[in-house]
Amino acid sequence: MTTLSPSSSGKPRRATMSDVARLAGVSIKTVSRVVNDEPAVSGETAGRVRAAIDQLGFRPNVGASHLRRGTTTGTIGLVLEDVANPFYSGLTRAVEEVAGTFGRRVLTSSSDEDAAREREMALEFCARRVDGLIIVPAGTEHGYLMPEIRSGTPVVFVDRPPGDVVVDTVLVDNLGGTKAAVTHLAAHGHRRIGFVGDAPDIFTAAERLRGYREGCVEAGLTYDERLVKMGPHDAPSVGDAVSRLLSEQATALITGNNRITVHALRALAGRADRPALVGFDDFELADLLVPPVSVVSHETTALGQAAAKLLFARMHGDDGPPRRIVLPVRLVPRGSGEVTP
Repeated sequence: MTTLSPSSSGKPRRATMSDVARLAGVSIKTVSRVVNDEPAVSGETAGRVRAAIDQLGFRPNVGASHLRRGTTTGTIGLVLEDVANPFYSGLTRAVEEVAGTFGRRVLTSSSDEDAAREREMALEFCARRVDGLIIVPAGTEHGYLMPEIRSGTPVVFVDRPPGDVVVDTVLVDNLGGTKAAVTHLAAHGHRRIGFVGDAPDIFTAAERLRGYREGCVEAGLTYDERLVKMGPHDAPSVGDAVSRLLSEQATALITGNNRITVHALRALAGRADRPALVGFDDFELADLLVPPVSVVSHETTALGQAAAKLLFARMHGDDGPPRRIVLPVRLVPRGSGEVTP
C-alpha cells in the first residue's frame, strides 16, 4: 500500500479522492464517477481508478456522498438506555436483523438514562443523515425532533412512549404483567407482597407500579405504601430495599426489571427467610438457579422487530396515522414465585 504523508498532527492521513486521482492519473470527477458507479468511464480507466483505491486504502465518505445526491445513507440510528444491559443488547440484535434484510446498517448509542445525552445522540444521528431513528427515550421532551420529522426522517419510540410528540410507539404490557404477578402470588397464599421498582419517573417503572396496585385491589389485598420501594437500581440500594421489605413482613417480592431481580437474588442468597419472588423481564440462567426464578416474560426480539418493521414501513411510504403497538407478556412460573407462606 502506498504511504501517505502524515497530517499536521503527525497522525497517518486518510487517503482522499485527490490522492486517488493523482495516483491513477485522472481527474477527481472521474474518480467520483467510478466510486458512484456512473457511466461514461472506460473500462481501462475505471480499472486504474479501482487499483489506486485498493492501493491507497481509500474509503469514500458515504454520508457526504448520499447527502449531495439526495439519497439514503444506508443507516438507521438506535438510541438505547444502556447497550450493556442484556435486554437492550437483545433488542439491538433484533433491530439489526430486520435492518439487514433491507440492506441497512444500525448505528447505536447509549443514553445512560440521561435526557440531555439522548437528545445529543439523536441529533448527532440526524446530522449524519440516518434514514430513520429508533429511540428508547430517557426524557419526556421530544419537540427537538419535530424539524427532523417534518423534513422526512421517520422516528419510532420503543419500550417507552415519547413525552410531547405523537409518533409511532412500540411497548410491552407493563401494567398487565405486574397485575399477573400479584394474582399469581396471591393465589399461592401471599397477603403481603412487596414491590421493588426503578425510578417512578421512568414510564415502565410507573406502569409496573400501577399494575402492582391494581393487582392488589383485584386480589383483595390492602395496598400498603410500606411494601413499595421505588428507585433502587444498584446492588446496595436494592439490598437495602429487600431488607426493609422483609422487616415489614413481606412474604413475597415482585422486582421491577431484570437488573433489580439479579441484585435482589444476591441480597437474598443464604437467607433462611427467603421470600417468594417474581421478576419482571426474563434473564439468562434464570431457569437454572435454585430455585429457578419465576418471571413476567416478554419477547425482546419481538419488541425490536416490531419497532424496526414499523420504521421501515414508514421509510417505504406508509403515511398512515401514528401507531401505538402494545405487545403481550406472559407469566412463567418456575418455582421461586410458588413458595407458600
